[in-house]
Parts: sequence; C-alpha cells; structure tokens
Amino acid sequence: MNYNKAHKYSKEFIQENIMGPNPMKLLEELMEKHPLPKGATVMDLGCGRGVTSIFLAKEYGLHVFATDLWISPTENKQRFDQMGLTKNEIIPIKGEAHDLPYAEEFFDAVISIDSYHYFGLDKHYLGKHLLPLVKHGGHLLLVVPGFKQDIHHNLPEEFFLSWTAEDLETFHDCAYWRNILEHTKGIEIISIEEMEGNEECWNDWLACENEYAVGDRKAMNAGAGKYMNFIAMVLRRK
Repeated sequence: MNYNKAHKYSKEFIQENIMGPNPMKLLEELMEKHPLPKGATVMDLGCGRGVTSIFLAKEYGLHVFATDLWISPTENKQRFDQMGLTKNEIIPIKGEAHDLPYAEEFFDAVISIDSYHYFGLDKHYLGKHLLPLVKHGGHLLLVVPGFKQDIHHNLPEEFFLSWTAEDLETFHDCAYWRNILEHTKGIEIISIEEMEGNEECWNDWLACENEYAVGDRKAMNAGAGKYMNFIAMVLRRK
C-alpha cells in the first residue's frame, strides 16, 4: 500500500505519539477495504494518545468518541485542540472496555486498532459489553497483532530476546479469532484476514526511541517478525 493519508503526518508526530506499530497505516489499510460513510458516529476503542481518533476525524470525516482507560482525556483533548479538531468532530472519553459509558445502539461503528486482543479473547466479551452499543446494521472494525500460525506450543527463541511467553499470550492466528467470534450471536463475520502492512508498521515503531520500542528491537532484528502479522476482523451487527 502507498498509505497516502498516513504519509501526511510528520515523522516527529508519529514517533512522539504512537504506542506500537504504526496504527495510522493499519487503520488506512483497514478503511481502504471497508470504508465508513462520512459523518458516521464511531467509537475508537483503546485509542491511546488518540492518533487513530485524529486520523478518523481529519481524513475520513467521522464523528469520533476517542475512548481509552490509561491516557487522560484531558491530555488527549489538548492534542486534539492542537490538531484543530473541535468537539463536533472528536470527543475524548475515559472508559474501561467492560464498562463503557454509552447508550445501547449509539454507534454506527466501533473501531479498535491494536487493543482488542487485551479484552476480546473472552468469548463472551463482544456480545455482552460491546455489540449492544452498535446500531443494527452497524459495523465493528478490529485490528489485532497475531501469528501467521499459532505457535504457542513452540515459540522460537528469538521471541525471548524481548518478550516472555506471557507477553505473547494474546497473539493468535485467524482461525483462533474466528472460533472466538463465532460464539457471539447476532453478528455477521464479513472477513478475518491477514493485513499487508506488518513489516512497514513495525519498522515505524522500531525507529522510535520509546523505551518499549527499543526493547522490541532485539527480537524483531533477530527475525521474530517473520512469524507475526496483523489481523483485520470486520463484523456487522445483524
């Protein structure tokens, strides 16, 4: 992919604000295949420092509720103000994934980039906590890090240069995620597929001086990336 929209943003903005492999490029690839109508009301779940929320508002004209537990909504609002975004375009919210402060059927779509794997592996999570907030006919667009094939039974040694087996417990393959999602009634699974941008998005992250990015370099430089991917899951509420 060319990532024309993501390339509008400076290297400095990216390195200062991303919290993992470049989420704007992951989001652009996802939206290229599964666009949402301009003006749709969306929740950006696990938005971190709001990079994806900014991207959704500025590049796609969506009305975004930027939702995160760990990053202060005040801090995110300051970032949104600096980007020229108003409350009519983006609203920062503090919310925990199991206790989200929204009305049922409020959103046209929910988007989650590189965070759903922390809570969505519970097969009851989607139907109990998230799906009710989406309008019937609305969509959920989810991106998670994963493995090309599930290798937890025999993790290659290069992984342990940066991570423990526990660190990788949320990484799985497409088939594993399909099995999780099929437990939820009331959804149509439109697609579950590997994404193209794994290497490029990781390279953007590894170029940062963030302590976590620095810590990830040993494993990735040793070749751990060849076992890894990002998985895009697109669902529709019936």
